[in-house]
Amino acid sequence: MTQLSPHLTPEKWLFQLFSSKAACAGGVIRRQTRDVERLVGRTQFEAELARRGFHAVENAGQIVIFCNQQPVRVIR
Repeated sequence: MTQLSPHLTPEKWLFQLFSSKAACAGGVIRRQTRDVERLVGRTQFEAELARRGFHAVENAGQIVIFCNQQPVRVIR
């Protein structure tokens, strides 16, 4: 886990991520897996998802986050 600048902590990055308009509206947001792992770390990211009751899926280097507590069904 590497930070880009001393001003961007993992906590600030998570706050910015989950403060976005889409996240606040219960929508869907997407981030590159390498950014999540580099800036926050998978363990802390997954803990924050669990704390919020959110779900996420990963595919082709992207993490899609469902910013609500509704069930997620993979269609195919």
